[in-house]
Amino acid sequence: MNASVERVRDALAELIKAALISDDGKSLACREAGREKLAALASDPPQAENLRMDGAWMLAIQQAETPELAAEEGQVNLTLPRACPFSLDEIVTPGFDVDLAVDRIRKSASTG
Repeated sequence: MNASVERVRDALAELIKAALISDDGKSLACREAGREKLAALASDPPQAENLRMDGAWMLAIQQAETPELAAEEGQVNLTLPRACPFSLDEIVTPGFDVDLAVDRIRKSASTG
């Protein structure tokens, strides 16, 4: 896996965790971590030809849905989409709204 994919995966994983976790304090911590990772991406954006957003998204889901976090994932019963709900251009745009992104993840999921 190349560094660009890892950086995008890590940022998306924080957003996914924030969407899954029902504890407000822990969700906020994930949002803040996501903001930091997204700011780093915005300051040094990866080349689009070096990554596939859907692939980074799937890796982010795997990273976020760990057995350790399963007990905390009470916000909704989610089946996340296979396609990334964001483009690379979106997530590296200054002012990308993390709170709206977390809400978008929740709304893009199929609920059980």
